[in-house]
Amino acid sequence: MSLPARITTLAVAFLAVVAGAVFVVIHYMLGATPPTVDFTAGHASGQPVNMTIQTDPVNDASSTPAWVSYFAQSPDGQWIHSTIWQLPAHTRINVTAYEFDTCDPLRNQDWGHVTGTIGGVMEVSGEADGLNGTLSTVNSDTTCGVAHTFSVPGMGLNVPFAGVLYTAKNQCTQAPCVLSDTHTVTRFSFVTPGPGEYRWQCFIPCGLATDQGNGHAMSTLGFMAGFLKVVA
Repeated sequence: MSLPARITTLAVAFLAVVAGAVFVVIHYMLGATPPTVDFTAGHASGQPVNMTIQTDPVNDASSTPAWVSYFAQSPDGQWIHSTIWQLPAHTRINVTAYEFDTCDPLRNQDWGHVTGTIGGVMEVSGEADGLNGTLSTVNSDTTCGVAHTFSVPGMGLNVPFAGVLYTAKNQCTQAPCVLSDTHTVTRFSFVTPGPGEYRWQCFIPCGLATDQGNGHAMSTLGFMAGFLKVVA
């Protein structure tokens, strides 16, 4: 390759790197940060926190309405499109999770195991594919299985949410979903560690049209990834 050609190639490569860096800064670092849903306000020391969340097949953002997404119900009862939740440290958190999305076989059965919850179990009810009662694992080789997970690697917490069948009637088409839409219910409890920010994510690839399904909603704050802000 001649010297001018090599210079041109290097220049193109450099500009590609710069363009990628600019995209990351604008899209992720300078983008709008989801609001923090605060579960510590008015919390009495030593008392558990009750947290209600839902996972929807759609969301209320006009730019990406077809992205799957989490919502959290604030202490005053409002559904907030956010995945940044503030919790008190060293506290029992009782979670009720409504799952409105459909189920899929797991690519990795490890994500079907319940870990980090009190008792190592979850309680499942609703329109699940044969999954009801107290469970410690979901085997998607024998059932439709899991729609999404709530996974906090830094806390060793993983809870697979049983999804609804693709053939189910009355599925949610507008977020936040309502309880008259077909859904499953998963209940579990865990204890928060000491103060810090703990990243959490769904580990069921659901970023359609991206490499291995790990882009788009999967890796975007406010949708399928977030932080638990644990405070003293």
